[in-house]
This record gives sequence, structure tokens and C-alpha cells, in this order.
Amino acid sequence: MSKMFDLSYRKILEDSASSSPTPGGGSVSAMVGCLGAAMVAMVGNLTVGKEKYKEYESQVKVILEKAYDIISKLENLVDEDMAAFDGFMSVLRMPKDTDEQKKTRAEKMQEALKKATDTPLEIARVCLESLKIAEELSAFGNKTAISDVGVGAYVAEAALNSVLLSVDINIPSIKDIAYVEKANAEKERLMAEAKELKEKAVSQVLERMK
Repeated sequence: MSKMFDLSYRKILEDSASSSPTPGGGSVSAMVGCLGAAMVAMVGNLTVGKEKYKEYESQVKVILEKAYDIISKLENLVDEDMAAFDGFMSVLRMPKDTDEQKKTRAEKMQEALKKATDTPLEIARVCLESLKIAEELSAFGNKTAISDVGVGAYVAEAALNSVLLSVDINIPSIKDIAYVEKANAEKERLMAEAKELKEKAVSQVLERMK
């Protein structure tokens, strides 16, 4: 359970707006992503058990299970992202008086940078899962609340795109070329797939709102 989720929303906003570096972009994006998945879950809960949507009952139940799993994963990733940043800051404070200390610090810095890149990439992957269930539910979710599936899709894509800025800021300092190429390729794939899923979901939502 994330310690952030035990705070009031007002306190989260206060901490996010303060001069403290955490919660920062990655963890805030993950928290926003939770709201996107929650919107999908809400429409799922308004669909399940309704006679009008009985033929989709089993699909909706699977979507709901996935939505709550996504929220749980993102909650854990909020803390992981903050821990990755704290790890990076710890490396910055390491001594660099001798050649040996400089070498050790440089090695640890590369490890910390990769960790601070891996976590946002994982947050983006989870946000993509949220977009997948939003796109699926947009076709048969409760029509009276279907606009909120669109909200979930927009929010999930925004969270995904924003968290990937944490990848962008770390990549220039990483010396492992193979790692950089792989991270950049995955970032582009995630953004492209997210855009496609969001557009499909919103298109179906708008069609069903007519």
C-alpha cells in the first residue's frame, strides 16, 4: 500500500506543489492513472448486473478485475517511483574525492538512472492496460455513463504520455547505448499504441452518445 494513498487529497496537492522533489512527475502521473482506471471501473460497475447488458456480463467482470488490478499496480508504482528518485539523490551525495570514489559513484549513477527510467516505463505499460480496457468497454458499457469511459481513456493516455517525460530526462545521461535504444523504442511504441486505443475508445463513446 502506498503511503501517499493514506493522505488526504488536499495533503497530496500540498506536497506535490511544495519544493520537495517527491512526489514528482512519475508518481503524480501514476496517481492520475489510477483515476483513469477508476472511471473505467465505475462504468463497469454501472453495467454489471443490468439486464440490458446481460450478454456482456462475463466480459464486464473481467474488465472490472483488470481495472482494480491496474489501480493496485499503479499505487505500488507511486512509491517505487519516489524510491527510485531517492536512490538517485543518494548517489549524488556519494563522495568523489578519490579516483576510486569517482568510479564507484559513476557506476552507481548509471544504475540509479536506469532504475529511474525503468519505473516510469512500467507505469506507462500499466496505463496502456487501462486504455485497453477502456477501449473494450466503450463498445458495450452502460450507455447512460459511457462518457466516463472516454474520460478514463483521455486520462490514461495523459498519464502515460506525461510519465514518459521522466524517461526523456534520464536517457541523455545513460551511457549504455543498447539500453537507450531499447527504452526509446518502447517509449515510442507505448505512445503510438496509447494514441490508437484512446482514439478508438473516444470514437465509440461519441458514437454511442448520439
